[in-house]
Amino acid sequence: MEAADVWGVRWQKADSPMARRFMEVSTAKQSLVCLAADRTTMSGLFDLLGAVSPYVAALKTHVDLVEDWSPEGWTKFCEMANEANLLIFEDRKFADIGKISRRQMGGIYDIRSWSDLVTAHLISGPDVVDGLQTAWSDVNRTGSVLLLAQMSSRGNLLHPAYTEEVVRLGKEHPGVLGFIGNGSQPSSLKSLRDMVGESKMIWTPGVNIQTGDGEMGQRYGDPTEAVLAGADCIIVGSGIHMAEHPEKAAAMYAEASWKGLLQRNG
Repeated sequence: MEAADVWGVRWQKADSPMARRFMEVSTAKQSLVCLAADRTTMSGLFDLLGAVSPYVAALKTHVDLVEDWSPEGWTKFCEMANEANLLIFEDRKFADIGKISRRQMGGIYDIRSWSDLVTAHLISGPDVVDGLQTAWSDVNRTGSVLLLAQMSSRGNLLHPAYTEEVVRLGKEHPGVLGFIGNGSQPSSLKSLRDMVGESKMIWTPGVNIQTGDGEMGQRYGDPTEAVLAGADCIIVGSGIHMAEHPEKAAAMYAEASWKGLLQRNG
């Protein structure tokens, strides 16, 4: 099964090499799942990755949540992720001017050296994307940015006018892979897809096989419905890493997301 055949117009119109890499990985694994690996110890992360890597296409990290982080341990973790054919996505949500964002990609965590993707808010303007891209270039790597166009948390301030401006500016930037959408509301996703068109991707948190409200204002929507509404990747956290059997849960989400893609393009 070839990625170009499965993804259809999204493959044809993609303007980001990283987007095509994701589509190839997702096709190989028959999964549109990005695992939000929100564990706070290196041993917990290693255990989780070992259990679920056959069923996920990308790994979303919060490197600064890891209580026993060390450069050596993180290097081994990233090597394991790369060997498992996973894109590594640091959910840093950069939001500063380009110069500072470039420097933040370095520092103690040296995000530029191991991340394939990062998130950013566009509140400071499009120079933030230039700064992030320059940081990857500084270490002779390539990466791409996901801009937050929507959020699934209750009471968030990403209002429709702001979303429209983020999409307008992001669509013009070759360093942008796509946008973060609201997986808890298929209607919002569909509206976002209409704005985005076919050349950029939409990745969505806020999905869970058990739909409804979660902790701290989080809301959840159905993963298959999210893909049918236009999502290209579903970001799943507690539905997998807090499950009694994470590998079985990951397989279920992979199946649900792949089903949505086949139905969408069938």
